[in-house]
Amino acid sequence: MLRFLVRRVLGAIVILILISAVTYFLFFALPADPALLSCGKNCGPQQVALIHHNLGLDQPIPVQYWHYMVGLFAGRDMPIGHCNAPCFGFSFANQQPVWDIIKDRYPTTLTLAIMGAAIFLTIGVGLGLISAAKQGSLFDKVASGISLTGQSVQIYFIGPLAIYLFADTLGWLDRGHDVDWAHDPVGSITRMILPALVMSVIFWSNYSRQTRSLMVEQLSEEHVRTARAKGMSWRYVFFRYALRGAMGPIVTIFGIDLGSVFGGAIITETTFGLHGIGQLAVAAVLQTDLPLEMGVMLFSAASIVLFNVLIDASYAFIDPRIRLA
Repeated sequence: MLRFLVRRVLGAIVILILISAVTYFLFFALPADPALLSCGKNCGPQQVALIHHNLGLDQPIPVQYWHYMVGLFAGRDMPIGHCNAPCFGFSFANQQPVWDIIKDRYPTTLTLAIMGAAIFLTIGVGLGLISAAKQGSLFDKVASGISLTGQSVQIYFIGPLAIYLFADTLGWLDRGHDVDWAHDPVGSITRMILPALVMSVIFWSNYSRQTRSLMVEQLSEEHVRTARAKGMSWRYVFFRYALRGAMGPIVTIFGIDLGSVFGGAIITETTFGLHGIGQLAVAAVLQTDLPLEMGVMLFSAASIVLFNVLIDASYAFIDPRIRLA
């Protein structure tokens, strides 16, 4: 198990290095001049040259990339002040450290993603298990119809409807606000229920169908029929054999969907007016704030890779054969 995790962690480190290199070189492939973005269009040639020197833009790109990577782990001394590790630079828009901006926004996105994942896994897997246990029943047909309908809707369509119905009209749920774990942890959860529910719809619909299909396949396996023939109860065989066999693929699908979960969080934040990483990324692109764009991209990539390592570890725990791969 330890060797398996070490291989996955080393692979994750290599992936993050490649992502950082590609992102950094694409950063300088853009036609926009960071110096002009930093000081505005009224800068003279001497001011632009001075900013190039202060930001290290007059050095070869590989040298700049090396300084950037060192700053991520050890910090950097920059003309406008010291940038503590992890140093993603300073935002062109407000001269604040990019890492401080990300730290302020990430709790909202992380809370939304975790709550949404918990909801769609619970509902999706639960419906799929019940449908598999009651194949051909009225419940199975209704659940399949609901799942197909859920996969055809979009967040930006059901989001405003959910706000109008459950928040404005019925008053059952909050419209959704940024989280504040330090001062109001309970309120941070309740304020995220509606956005998380809306984001989860397009996901649990897929997991319901996937779980049902996997469970039906597992129930027809030879070892499951053999267990039933030996006199084991249907309930024991269903949960002990079939469910365990289906959990591995479901975990794999969840690992693949992690990027989609963060993508869904971006759309949900925009729909509900939440100030998270998604809204921050959109603002950075609109303002052509290159250091902030890079910081958000690298941080998001690192988060997804880290969660994938955790998913791989849980998959190896469920299916010991994976550890030998």
